[in-house]
Amino acid sequence: MASNSQDRNPAQVPEPATCVLRYMLERQAATVPERRFVQFWPGSTWTYAETLHRVRLRAAALAAAGVRQGDHVLCWMGNGPDLLLSWFAINYLGAVYVPLNTAARGRPLEYVLDDADAALMIAHRALVPRLAEVKPGKVRRVLLVGEAGDTEHSAVEGLEMAALEDPASVPDTALALDQPIEPWDTQAIMYTSGTTGNAKGVLSSYVQLYTMGPDAFDCIGPDDCCMICGPIFHCGSTLYVYAMLACGGSIGMVREFRTTDFWDAIRDTGSTVVLLLGVMATFLLKQPPDPRDREHPLQKAFIVPFGEDAATFRDRFGVALHTVYNMTEIASPLSAGPGIAEPGLAGTPRPWFEVKVADSEDRERPRGEVGELLVRANRPWALMKGYYKNPEATLAAMRNGWFHTGDAFRQAPDGRFFFVDRIKDVIRRRGENISSFALESEILAHPHVREAVAVAVPSADSEDEVLAVVTPVAGGMIDPAELTAFLAGRVPHYMVPRFVRVVADLPKTASGKLQKHVLRSEGVTVDTFDRDAAGIRLKRERLA
Repeated sequence: MASNSQDRNPAQVPEPATCVLRYMLERQAATVPERRFVQFWPGSTWTYAETLHRVRLRAAALAAAGVRQGDHVLCWMGNGPDLLLSWFAINYLGAVYVPLNTAARGRPLEYVLDDADAALMIAHRALVPRLAEVKPGKVRRVLLVGEAGDTEHSAVEGLEMAALEDPASVPDTALALDQPIEPWDTQAIMYTSGTTGNAKGVLSSYVQLYTMGPDAFDCIGPDDCCMICGPIFHCGSTLYVYAMLACGGSIGMVREFRTTDFWDAIRDTGSTVVLLLGVMATFLLKQPPDPRDREHPLQKAFIVPFGEDAATFRDRFGVALHTVYNMTEIASPLSAGPGIAEPGLAGTPRPWFEVKVADSEDRERPRGEVGELLVRANRPWALMKGYYKNPEATLAAMRNGWFHTGDAFRQAPDGRFFFVDRIKDVIRRRGENISSFALESEILAHPHVREAVAVAVPSADSEDEVLAVVTPVAGGMIDPAELTAFLAGRVPHYMVPRFVRVVADLPKTASGKLQKHVLRSEGVTVDTFDRDAAGIRLKRERLA
């Protein structure tokens, strides 16, 4: 049967004061005004009272620019005071926050400018030249942030441009709402960057963001500081900001994740919690050992997903490991607290969710067998409201009342769920299904490998051969034959890649997702190592 938990009343929709950003911020500023809310590293620190004051000033500037409740407002900038202020101010007015990846350009940028139905954009000056390369779509006005010296903006045909200047004070009447902001109102449109085709705009309510973040982390409290080292134009970091706002805790924020100064930022901000993608944890582990590896305030690390080296991270840095499973369309339906950091572990269902592993016809599969993870919520509005202006994609994703994640999972006999792979990335070789995720985790264990991708390429016999595409760490060199020998001692013989290709960089989307389809289409290139051609034969383990 589908797994669920009913320890609380899952059907209850949180009150506006509990889950709506405007009311949450006002409540914290009234109850703990002098408590730190955010420390920008390196940079300034704001209390809750100061944050509310600044947000109201920014909201007044946006209101003067014509932003009204329900309007869509594009935000195009990186982590820092302006992005946090703009997000909060947009929601403070009851408008809809539409963040854009700072890597966006060309046709993907042009598509969102038109699809989002936003007349106003807030953008960093340094990004403006890219607007001249595309059609502005529905955007008519751009408010600029950033120092004037960053890049002097030039005129872009069809767009009115002006510096975003917050007023010195705000009359109360300037920020009055036409009607209360409700929990089910749209808080954001988050564009998910598909590896093929146009991005889809995910309509996210305040209930969804609250369920995704604050409601998911019982282990986080007002004494915690969460380091935000991923971009808050993605939901992964957004939900942790929301979690700390809800509990009255604080955040440390860096402009971007960098292994060289990660621990300095943790120490200087006093961060006790952090979210790390699995590859980030791997990057940190590949740094040389340091006598101060355990001299830091960090207590809890949410690593998503757990790879082969998660336990090594725990033991080296002395932190408790947690994990969650999430997508922009859902709301952290699976989580796991501190314990055994098994590779691929996603956890067990949270109280207001049902999850199951199903076949291609949505029939539940027995425990231990692999299928697609399906999710549904017992709390109204806990999942996405749909894909913006894309009812066909919404219906396909929500077939039979379940959200189809596109992820291959298995459920263990004890009820825990394990991520296996993206369904489209599973490799079939000689009658065996190979998880590209599991193989990539093993490849990343090699000390000279920085990033790794495993994809299927055509076999002369049948089914697939395995191609591994890898990038080296700084100053490192990868010998494909040596990597083959390394893997032969760690994985079954059928998982060892026949082909290995070493490249400087891997192809990625604007949001940083690996474009495996590009590597599949490139296939075996002239610079690809072939272990068969090199005369390397693998030993097959057989019973006597």
